[in-house]
Amino acid sequence: MCELLGMSANVPTDICFSFTGLMQRGGRTGPHRDGWGIAFYEGKGLRCFHDPEPSADSRIASLVADYSIKSRVVISHIRQANVGSVCLENTHPFSRELWGYTWTYAHNGQLDPSLFDRPLHYYRPVGTTDSEYAFCWLLDQIRERYPEPPDDLEALQTFIHGCCERLRGLGVFNMLLSESTHLFCYCSTKLAWITRRSPFGEARLKDCEVSVDFGAETTPDDVVTVITTEPLTDNERWEKLDTGEMIVFVDGEVVGRHRS
Repeated sequence: MCELLGMSANVPTDICFSFTGLMQRGGRTGPHRDGWGIAFYEGKGLRCFHDPEPSADSRIASLVADYSIKSRVVISHIRQANVGSVCLENTHPFSRELWGYTWTYAHNGQLDPSLFDRPLHYYRPVGTTDSEYAFCWLLDQIRERYPEPPDDLEALQTFIHGCCERLRGLGVFNMLLSESTHLFCYCSTKLAWITRRSPFGEARLKDCEVSVDFGAETTPDDVVTVITTEPLTDNERWEKLDTGEMIVFVDGEVVGRHRS
């Protein structure tokens, strides 16, 4: 299986600390050696890095871990291939345009091959993974139901949750999705999250000997939520999503919670 990492914050924030922990699992402390990627939103703009090499050995990943790119929404993924070859076009996260926004998505899990029998109308995969095909199908469903951006965001969240439930019926479907402001997090088997706010403390990574005092790096008004497949730190309390649950974050805060 792959691993996911997401962030939602109320101020532009770097994800260097969390990404440093995640990248170790791409070939050093974990088996996810088949590529990695990360996407940073800057307003409606999107800055992406992808590499089919193991993240633990990738010079590009080391650059990302050391380079303080500040963003309010981030999605990252390290891959352990099951469907599709190890190549650049099969590395997550994937991106497509809808309503004048760049939607970004990453998936952890494996879906039944019958997924590929579902027709696609507006979007086509570039690579050969079940993950990207599911993303194209999901955006197809949203675009068909809502040709224009809906005013009722609660109804949109409910609709996306229903689509995720249908995909979960085909196998394991853990997902992160964003259009630049909302971070949709859907759990099939494993997703955990933590919200850091004042008073901030020290956090210590599980996968390498790195710790940070967030109190020295933040202001009292900062709110930063991190979402990942497995908790990245061993001295903090993480919350786990239930099977079939979707949580939506904006500016680091929960704005929607949907369950089966």
